[in-house]
Amino acid sequence: MKLTKWVAAAVAPLTLLAAGPASAQLITAPAPTVPAGITVEAVQVPGPSLEGNLEGNATTREAMVVLPPSYASNPNKRYPVVYYLHGFSIDGRNFYNFMRVPEAVANNAAKGNEFIVVVPDTLTKMGGSMYSNSVTTGDFQSFIAKDLVTFIDSRYRTLATRESRGLVGHSMGGYGTWRIAMRFPEVYSAIWAQSACCISPRSETVESAQAMATVPYADVDKAGFGMRAGLASMVAWSPNPQNPPYYADFPIKDGKVDEFVISQWAANSPLALVAGHVDALKSFKAIGADVGDKDGLVSDDTLMHEELTKFGIAHDWAIYDGDHVNRIAQRFDEVSLPFFAKHLVK
Repeated sequence: MKLTKWVAAAVAPLTLLAAGPASAQLITAPAPTVPAGITVEAVQVPGPSLEGNLEGNATTREAMVVLPPSYASNPNKRYPVVYYLHGFSIDGRNFYNFMRVPEAVANNAAKGNEFIVVVPDTLTKMGGSMYSNSVTTGDFQSFIAKDLVTFIDSRYRTLATRESRGLVGHSMGGYGTWRIAMRFPEVYSAIWAQSACCISPRSETVESAQAMATVPYADVDKAGFGMRAGLASMVAWSPNPQNPPYYADFPIKDGKVDEFVISQWAANSPLALVAGHVDALKSFKAIGADVGDKDGLVSDDTLMHEELTKFGIAHDWAIYDGDHVNRIAQRFDEVSLPFFAKHLVK
């Protein structure tokens, strides 16, 4: 069976994080040490944008909120906020764990750069929301850009302006960063995509499309990482409320690849979206992206870099020594947060 290229590229490195067999799906990581002075809160965020989703995904979502050292001692100070989006097959809390977010916040605070960092959970039945707008999965792009931001601004002492908000994500979260930034440029002023997946338009062969269509809904958890990622994309990008139990259209019809469904998927490709969102992307104060040289996604991410360059969209870009996961926590600490310190209003 042929997997879509971004799935095939990402499966091997991502499973390095898995605590058990790939079929277990959910990636887990031990809780990080919380440095002195750092406060961590796990909050429940109401999601009006998610209500009525056909998949039955929770509409109230956990978010890990990391507060900098001076937050408790300086009650009159307000802070910029960095929102950090997790990847496929991991929830927000385990991503926060793996990325050692409290340590990164403390390290940057020691250099005079204090942020509130928020890590929301968007895990779904299929293993990931794709940060998309789907009647099946839920409108997760609006949940991030509207519901979550509104909740954080109402509960914490934020600098509640575009100029003081940043968005960053890894893998599927990197995809979400590109997607949400282009759809909601008024919310954030700086973005960073780490090892973004799903950049190029998806494609399927007859064989791979048939394989997707034969996965019993009750056995999704047993389908394996790559297949489940394909199904997650399908319910996010070709939803159909008249086609239970997946409530989505498969990319096959009458024994052939359904080109209409493929075109729906292509319309969700960040690479395809750039040309129609040039003004939005140019409105950002700063854009950054990176990927490891041993990451199977390096070719796709390089295409995104080249597309931005073609349209004169200024951005930082780096290919570093690493794979899909082995240096992302370090780079969040040493590259992404300093990038936001330079560009967000404090």
